[in-house]
Amino acid sequence: MSDPLNVLTRAQKEYDAPDSPGSVGWTRPQRLQIADESNPLPLDCGRSLWPVTVEFETYGRLNEKRDNAILILHALSGDAHVAGWDAQAEQDGRHWRVGRPGWWDTMVGPGKAFDTNLYFVICSNVLGSCYGTTGPSSTDPETGKPYGLRFPVTTVGDWVRLQERLVTYLGIRRLLAVAGGSLGGQQAIEWALAYPDRVRSAVVLAASPRLSAQGVAFNAVGRRAITTDPNFRSGDYYDDDPPARGLGVARMIGHITYLSEVSMGRKFGRRLKNGDVPSFNLDPEFEVESYLRHQGKAFSERFDANSYIYISKAMDYFDASVWGGGDLVESAARSECAWLVVSFSSDWLYTPAQCKEWVDALSANRLEVTYANIQSSYGHDAFLLEVDAVGHMVRSFVGGVARRAGIRLG
Repeated sequence: MSDPLNVLTRAQKEYDAPDSPGSVGWTRPQRLQIADESNPLPLDCGRSLWPVTVEFETYGRLNEKRDNAILILHALSGDAHVAGWDAQAEQDGRHWRVGRPGWWDTMVGPGKAFDTNLYFVICSNVLGSCYGTTGPSSTDPETGKPYGLRFPVTTVGDWVRLQERLVTYLGIRRLLAVAGGSLGGQQAIEWALAYPDRVRSAVVLAASPRLSAQGVAFNAVGRRAITTDPNFRSGDYYDDDPPARGLGVARMIGHITYLSEVSMGRKFGRRLKNGDVPSFNLDPEFEVESYLRHQGKAFSERFDANSYIYISKAMDYFDASVWGGGDLVESAARSECAWLVVSFSSDWLYTPAQCKEWVDALSANRLEVTYANIQSSYGHDAFLLEVDAVGHMVRSFVGGVARRAGIRLG
């Protein structure tokens, strides 16, 4: 659920430049029609969807046996541009990508945790996205207009079903790893349960087998903020002003859940933005107020409100226990892969106790699972910020899986 663009706070000079040995360099998004009338995509809601286009990026090279592939799965507001520099950013109107690399550039690239000298890395946009994969802003073939709220309700299971088609198209029988944080981590869990024979390992960061009632509540308030914006117009706003105010409020609410009390206190405290004396009016005065407003405005300029509604709803629906008839241990029994599960001490969106619940379900089935709870003050965003600790664990874990499987790397 975290917003990776907001944690790319380093100065531009600190990024790995496109010509740096540590960067994958310039990238271009790829698009593929993955479902058509003769082969529609079945959805959990009972409908089928076509045509469906998926946008994705790849880095590194497939080996001869095509068994060194890693699928990285993005969180709520992420996209397929996980590493490197988008050569088409301005051409595609994605101005926020200009001057900054992909959202997990600290982890993906030559010599990094997901080492593109060794692995073939794939990342695709989820169904319902506003970044190239078919979603509410796409044209409905029945009306010739954007779907809006006529887009079917989709689930994490639907997203994984779409990704499986992409992986099959790329000629990959079994993935070395599926990996992601937050909502990306939940997709990794779904992959291992839906396609157990196609996954050697799963890396799950800051994600639990289901969202808590508190998390569902935050999402509900965010969606309500959008749908009560006067510009929402029942989701049919594509020819007019979008519900930017509602989406901005939803983003502000969400952003609070990504941080922790400690990180927010360190970053803002109770400081006033214009001196030490209150002005005794109702304008935003505290630095934290201005920060949240800025985040809300920036987000509304790069994201589609309908996509936010659909993706956050999929997050609410996800429940790994469905595979076991409501029993997590029974669900985990479907898995055939090795697991790395990492939680973060100050994460109150997916708490360590909730993450540990999945670890316990895997352990009850005597499955290979490595679990770590990293002490961090960053809150939910820690999975993006604790690069050294997370990177070390990912490098060691995935490398070990590859060695034991006899996979030729590089």
